[in-house]
Amino acid sequence: MTPDGSLFVVNANVFTADEENPHADAFIVEDGRISWIGAEADAPACDLPRLDAHGARVVPGFVDAHMHPVMLAEMNTQIAALPPAVHSIEELVAAVAERRAADGFDPERDWIEGWGYDEAKFAEHRSPTRWDLDRGCSDAPVCVLRACAHVRCVNSKALELAGITRDTPDPDGGVIERDENGEPTGVLRENARNLVTAVMPETSTEETAQQLVELGRLLSSQGIVAVTDMGALDDTDNLPIIKRAIELGFEQEVGVYYMWDHWMDKPGFDITPADMDRGNQAFVCGLKLIGDGSISGQTAWMDEPFLKPDGTPRDDADACGLPVCSDKETTTAIAFCKEHHCQLSLHAMGGRAIERMLDFVEDEEPWTDGDAPYLRFEHVTLPSERSVERVVEKGIGIASQPIFPYAEIEAYLANLGHDRTRRCYAYRSLLNAGVRLCFSTDAPATSWAVPSDPFPCIKGAVTRHAYEGTDFGEDEAVDVETAVTLYTREAARMAGFEGLGVLKPGAKASFAVLDRDIFSVPADEIDQVRVQATYVRGTCVYEREA
Repeated sequence: MTPDGSLFVVNANVFTADEENPHADAFIVEDGRISWIGAEADAPACDLPRLDAHGARVVPGFVDAHMHPVMLAEMNTQIAALPPAVHSIEELVAAVAERRAADGFDPERDWIEGWGYDEAKFAEHRSPTRWDLDRGCSDAPVCVLRACAHVRCVNSKALELAGITRDTPDPDGGVIERDENGEPTGVLRENARNLVTAVMPETSTEETAQQLVELGRLLSSQGIVAVTDMGALDDTDNLPIIKRAIELGFEQEVGVYYMWDHWMDKPGFDITPADMDRGNQAFVCGLKLIGDGSISGQTAWMDEPFLKPDGTPRDDADACGLPVCSDKETTTAIAFCKEHHCQLSLHAMGGRAIERMLDFVEDEEPWTDGDAPYLRFEHVTLPSERSVERVVEKGIGIASQPIFPYAEIEAYLANLGHDRTRRCYAYRSLLNAGVRLCFSTDAPATSWAVPSDPFPCIKGAVTRHAYEGTDFGEDEAVDVETAVTLYTREAARMAGFEGLGVLKPGAKASFAVLDRDIFSVPADEIDQVRVQATYVRGTCVYEREA
């Protein structure tokens, strides 16, 4: 292969995701882009290095259109509070104690951080509390992020540093969980989780960039050629971090979104046309709003109440979850995006959060150019039929995550019941209705040990069975070709990645070579598919060791 990313790929089993030419067995790459693709017998003469795929399945590189790579890179250095590492609160306490006992740990300076806990997966079937974490470490602050990334559990020292007491009021769009005596339990839901971020230690740009480079190697091994960064949990600007990581060798393209609640009141905040230049490896897509919470945390803003532990509907004030962003945040975000012709992304799990935003944009016309939708909804668990109709009418995109019910089935069944769980994420119905849909992982905000792995996500969409076998709506399954297309071509379109997600003349030669044919293996073995090699613009960035 030549250094400029030019080669002739032969003897391949190519799925192109190109509607006009879906299959091929050879293609020519010149200067990082595909110049020809089709049947090898029809290939024009060329004098380029040949890459013999030996009949392997080749697909466009995966595009994760909703994840948090900077957050995931940092979390890779923290306690993973989920299987296979941690199965119980007691094991979490032990992991905290181990970090406290580590050489060089300074309780006056250091925090113990973790991520990924899901009370439904713990042996105790409950959330940890401040008092649990105190048993692991009481003289230094401890903070563990829930799998959904919308809830933190902190110990007593962290509450003390953040100034949170029984007299601290709940912030707008957030809940400080309290026990029967009114004492904070350490569980901080939605906007309340931000109360501790101001006192948490900051990682330098250089340190985080190095962590991101390490993550990039993992993403390359998974066939992922592009990701979006869907916003930080504080006012950290991730774009400079990502640009520095690129200088250090990060290979993936990245579309960046700014979490509006952290930036709307920042004097001088702006997004320039140069920032949004999709010719750059890293570019800004637009803004993101958090419309509600999560199913597993019972904070998604639903049309029907969540269930109590005994299976009966909740009847308290927050029984249907809660809205998170204010009217002011919503109207100013729309105004900013219209002025700057950039995308607006809305985290919207529940039907009421979806309807609310649809009402805000009822009289709006699309304000962006190009193929990416001006407005995209994230997750979209149980939209009403009317909401789906309005989404189609308005040309709004939906980025959803089949990995959620696949990996978090215990929480879905406990919080929604089996019938509602089966109606969640109705992919076949959404596609039949004409919705612009793509798949992604929301890594690390889900209960999966390797949250960025595309293959369990695809398996969940195709089988509609959870990791332990529960049927969560087989009638809403999609076929494998559709699932791969939603993870490549449609994911690239959702964020506006130019030339990615499809293999056709003019497209970037960013593709993955698989170790088996994802289209012919049994559906329940899709999660066992592995990437043999990944190419970015014709250059091999990952090759699996024999």
